[in-house]
Amino acid sequence: MSSAEQQIRPEAGEPEAFRTVEIPGAALAVHRPATGAAGGREPALFVHGLGGSAANWTALMDRLAGLVDGEALDLPGFGHSAPPADGDLSLSGHVRAVIGYLEATGRGPVHLFGNSLGGAVSVRLAALRPDLVRSLTLISPALPELPPQRTAWSTGLLAVPGLPALLRRLPSNGRSPEDATEGLLRLVYGDPRSLSPAARAEAVAEYRRRSEVPHALEALAGSARGIVSAYTERGDQALWRQAEQVKAPTLLVYGLRDKLVSYRSARRACTAFGDARLLVLPESGHVAMMEHPEQVARAVRELLARA
Repeated sequence: MSSAEQQIRPEAGEPEAFRTVEIPGAALAVHRPATGAAGGREPALFVHGLGGSAANWTALMDRLAGLVDGEALDLPGFGHSAPPADGDLSLSGHVRAVIGYLEATGRGPVHLFGNSLGGAVSVRLAALRPDLVRSLTLISPALPELPPQRTAWSTGLLAVPGLPALLRRLPSNGRSPEDATEGLLRLVYGDPRSLSPAARAEAVAEYRRRSEVPHALEALAGSARGIVSAYTERGDQALWRQAEQVKAPTLLVYGLRDKLVSYRSARRACTAFGDARLLVLPESGHVAMMEHPEQVARAVRELLARA
């Protein structure tokens, strides 16, 4: 373990250990499955979406453990990672953090996975630093979609200046953590009834934990503003233009029940990425790697075999 890394043991009720990796301006929590030595497997990195964490990738990482040496990180301000020192939660700020991690650990090039916000981060990273990316798997990537779906407006509202402070002053209206979690699950899952009782309990526990983190709302709102700002960028910084620059073999995964990223974006994405394969899951919502990990893992295996 390098001097820039520190092992954090799990506390009571937490299922896994993680380590922190210091990069310029931030310290990232990095999680990996307990699968032993890498054994010659190629490295992979998993990047979560807005409001998520490394835990979003557990099911998929378990199914790919024999194929890749995977790690999942918590973006600055999310999961167990503190906010960045400069407060930069823009899309480019998150990209710099992921690049900083890959450079600090020397794990690149990696098979890069991204969901939602993490998908946009991964696209920009693959365009700017192709030397760090072997392949790209994008699950409901947050690429500009105009007009957005009405069910995605709540994400845009998070970007309104002053909203975190307002939300902290509002009463909870009697909503329990269980009720609040259920609302989030309905937003991101195609069918939240498919969750096991254990998975639902884990989601409630994580909601409780995050609700006690002082910077949680600011990280959510700042990153939402970053997504909205990225949607308006033009020229070389435009995300769709950067998608056209990606040379790595790419797997695109969309769910027909996604309330945040429309599957209609798949057609444009297939045209933009030079070497793209498409998986459409009729029953999936915004987090196909959690809802249908077997199907996603099968498509990843095919991508890597052909790559």
